[in-house]
Amino acid sequence: MKFIQGKPRSQWEMYCLDQHVDTANEVRLIDLFVNSLNLAELGFKTQYEENGRPAYHPGALLRLFICGYLNRINSSRQLEKECKRNLELMWLMPELQPDHNGLLLAAVSRMEFCQLFTWAAVVRFKRVF
Repeated sequence: MKFIQGKPRSQWEMYCLDQHVDTANEVRLIDLFVNSLNLAELGFKTQYEENGRPAYHPGALLRLFICGYLNRINSSRQLEKECKRNLELMWLMPELQPDHNGLLLAAVSRMEFCQLFTWAAVVRFKRVF
C-alpha cells in the first residue's frame, strides 16, 4: 500500500512568509491599523538615545499585544513561543523574537496606558473593519 510521503526535514527550501498568510488574515489588518496610527502623538516613546541595546519599536510591540489580545494569549512566555512558531506572528513581527522579559517589561512599564489604548484600539479596529 502506498502512503503519502512528506519531504525530508533536512532538505533546504526557500519560501516567502507572505505566501503562507492569507490576504484576508487578521494580522494584515492589525499591521495596517498600527501603521495608520501616529504613535508619538498617542504618547509612545519613539526616540531613544544611542545607549545600550536598542529597544523594540513600540509599533511592533503594539502589533504583538493586539494580536495576542485577539487570540487570547495573555502570557509573555506564550507570546514569546508564538513569535517563534506561529507563521502569522512571524509575518507580523519579521525577524523579531522578543523574549518574555522584554515583553513583560514593555507591558508593565506602560500597563495602564497599554490596556486602555489596546482596548480602545481593538474596539475601533472592529468598528472600522
